[in-house]
Amino acid sequence: MTRANIIARISMLLFACLLVLCSFWSPSLCAQEVIDRMVARVENDVILLSDVRLLARYQLLVEGKSESDAVILDRLIDQWIVRNEATIARTPQPSDAEIDRGLQRLQQSFASKEDYEARRKLAGLSEADVRRLTADQIFLNNYLDSRFRPSVQVDEQAIQDFYQNAVLPRAKSRGQNPPSLDAAHDYIQEALIQRGINDQADRWLKESHGRIHVTKLLEENPA
Repeated sequence: MTRANIIARISMLLFACLLVLCSFWSPSLCAQEVIDRMVARVENDVILLSDVRLLARYQLLVEGKSESDAVILDRLIDQWIVRNEATIARTPQPSDAEIDRGLQRLQQSFASKEDYEARRKLAGLSEADVRRLTADQIFLNNYLDSRFRPSVQVDEQAIQDFYQNAVLPRAKSRGQNPPSLDAAHDYIQEALIQRGINDQADRWLKESHGRIHVTKLLEENPA
């Protein structure tokens, strides 16, 4: 056997060994495929592309559509700020009962349990994923509520205006009999309080962005 034939035979054997190794290793490792990457650094923490994808799937479940990666990344940065402040304030994690109620409200927003399950599977979320993400949203909302609710003031005139300008026209457009002002009073008051909390939280988050160091690495149109 010539030297050239020996080298060729050894090369074939090495290639065969490589194929065997790849059969035991993950295909992504053999192909050197990147399955996740950092898309932002917030102070000493990082946000991964998988975090963006997970929130996008949760949005698809809850709202029927998801925002762009860039918008979702901004939301994750906002969540980092809220979570950091909530941790400093020692905000308690939601109880199992509170999470169960949140999941029940989510499922009741669908026409049926079957519709909910179909959307959940379409979004690619497990039941454990939905529970964990719902718990996280409750935790963040609880902190914002405790921080800003005490400073939100809603007067009776605002409640009456909302009833006249929102409740009555909506009922009319649906061909429904509107509830009385007394019957709708508490619901309107809570809706206006939530609006006030959201407005104050938005202003606070904009100010907070200027106090933290953020480096975005998200590629809008990766090749």
